[in-house]
Amino acid sequence: MIVRQFLEWARTAPEDARAKAVAALARAYVMPDLGADDRAEMDAALPEIAADPSPLVQLELAAALSHHPLVPADLVLQLAGLPGEAGEVVLAQSPVLNMRELIGFCTSGTPARQAAIARRADLPAPIAAVIAEVGSFDACLALAGNATADVPGFALGHIVARFGDVPELREALLAHPDLPAAAHHALIRAVAGTLSAFVEERQWLAPGEAARVTREACDQVTVTEAARRQSEDVRALVESLQERGELTSALVLRSLLCGQVRLFLEAVSVSAGIPVDHVAALSADRSGEAFDLLYDRIGLPAGARIAFRTALKVLQAEAYLDELDETPGLKQRIIDRVLAEYDALGEGPEDNRVVGLLRRWQLEARAQDALAA
Repeated sequence: MIVRQFLEWARTAPEDARAKAVAALARAYVMPDLGADDRAEMDAALPEIAADPSPLVQLELAAALSHHPLVPADLVLQLAGLPGEAGEVVLAQSPVLNMRELIGFCTSGTPARQAAIARRADLPAPIAAVIAEVGSFDACLALAGNATADVPGFALGHIVARFGDVPELREALLAHPDLPAAAHHALIRAVAGTLSAFVEERQWLAPGEAARVTREACDQVTVTEAARRQSEDVRALVESLQERGELTSALVLRSLLCGQVRLFLEAVSVSAGIPVDHVAALSADRSGEAFDLLYDRIGLPAGARIAFRTALKVLQAEAYLDELDETPGLKQRIIDRVLAEYDALGEGPEDNRVVGLLRRWQLEARAQDALAA
């Protein structure tokens, strides 16, 4: 009787009065002690109330019912389909909506509705993957900032590929704890490219010098990032670098000079097309003959052969697999040993470009050690 009276009254009542009454009615509906007859009457009336043309009334009803798990599914779908904030509240919060329904709303919804779904607590991986694939920028930004969402690594990679050039999204992704190494590297490259262009525009450095500084900074970040990753993630990073033509000899050499044998082994494995354990066995050959065969197979620069072989000897003698007990970065003791080998042969920067690169890295290592002291 009360509900019927409400419906009669609502036909002529002002909007704000209807909104307040609907909020009170909805709060009563979710009370656990509501009688069965009253609940049945309200179940029948709520779809009609949800059809009220007032956005304010729609929002009050949606907000009151969005957290309740026992709201009839048909009513929840009706509320989720409402335009504006009312529908977004339900999409963001209702526990009644199932995965299939949420994916349907993702693929057909507006950017605001997609973002509402992306903000859901404990968002399942399949929905996160759909948002990463087809969602708007706002939806992907919301997903990147959702600490409770289960976002697969490949989905984060899709977001990087689609929106990695947008600073706001880059910042959110770089703060994500599960960002894959390959996606992390792509973001760093995007940031570095932007900074390099800015430096060139201001004419602070010549274009070639700006490109070199950017490249070496990215290589350092890549090596540091690889040091804290699992083996399979390092492998994926190396494969991604090779696909983009960024798996350079300078990056691989830097990895050894930073004490990161794992990145070196994965890089050689990918380049040579042989298993990583086979690469490790060949690299461990103390005679150097197996290493020379491997070196020639992957086509590394002839002038860098001594650098690679000497760095490996140093690390093998120290029994390092990866230096987990030291700060990341170039290791001066390794670079000094490598340069000593070139000095013994009488090779300087004018004879070998690799020596010039090593001299520059030696200064970088010294500066790094001075800052850490």
